[in-house]
Amino acid sequence: MNDRIRIGIVGYGNIGRGTELAISQNEDMELVGIFTRREPDLLDTKSNVIHISNMLDFKDKIDVMILCGGSAKDLGEQVPMTSKYFNTVDSFDNHGKIPEYFDKINNIALKSNKLSLISAGWDPGLFSLARLLGKSILPNGRNYTFWGKGISQGHSDAIRKIKGVKDGVQYTIPCEEILKKVKNCEDVNIPSCKMHKRICYIVCEDGEDLVRIENEIKSMPNYFADYDTIVNFISEKELKKNHNKMPHGGFVIQTGTTKSNARHKIEFNLALDSNPEFTSSVLVAYARAVHKMALEGKKGAITIFDIPLGYLSSKTGEQLRRELL
Repeated sequence: MNDRIRIGIVGYGNIGRGTELAISQNEDMELVGIFTRREPDLLDTKSNVIHISNMLDFKDKIDVMILCGGSAKDLGEQVPMTSKYFNTVDSFDNHGKIPEYFDKINNIALKSNKLSLISAGWDPGLFSLARLLGKSILPNGRNYTFWGKGISQGHSDAIRKIKGVKDGVQYTIPCEEILKKVKNCEDVNIPSCKMHKRICYIVCEDGEDLVRIENEIKSMPNYFADYDTIVNFISEKELKKNHNKMPHGGFVIQTGTTKSNARHKIEFNLALDSNPEFTSSVLVAYARAVHKMALEGKKGAITIFDIPLGYLSSKTGEQLRRELL
């Protein structure tokens, strides 16, 4: 009897390809199919590829669907559609819109008796857990999040959605001086948008208005509007040569004092060679947790805060207590 978790992938960009690889590393899972808006024959993969219009043919053949599109355009349309028929996991990363996004998906998933985990990944996601842990243990203190240096998938995707942009990437770079102060437990009270720079490298279509594109990027709410943003226009050749890798990472740091005025620091750090492959690995682990919770009868939308960490593992509770506790 095949008792492996049956996974579907929606979208085959960087996250979709990373998810395909991650599933192959988990023996308790199988990839049923990749659903795409493109012609299935165009995808360079040996996996089963299905046009997204035929998704409902698989509604009883997939345990969890992992949505791998971008937050700027794709997920807002695809997750509401998919969560009517499947348990889902997504990586929606527009922090400011998460509350309304949660409510929307929750209403749909409750009506359809499905379970939808929103905004998984590493930020939002693992960094969110680190912030919760730090603030709960050291309430008399301050929490800091530093991103980078690295390429942000969500911000790069948002850039590429702008009319006239052929391709582009965005690097998030923390201010080293501020990071050093925080690591030394100094009290730094400035907003996160002043703790980072955003540097964009853009390839435009021929004849496009570069001033318009730069203004659209710098004024984009929730992504660039409040940040020190630098826009560089480069050739496609230069982009492929110098910006073809996708590293990222960052820090979540909680500093604070306990009652005797003793100082403490909690630090969570990620250093990633491949942002999409790591993000995909997080999504796949949380797909396992969603499957377990769905079998228990949980419905509606949930976030990473609602999932016991033990549910991420393929091991039993007894194994976890013996090996890791």
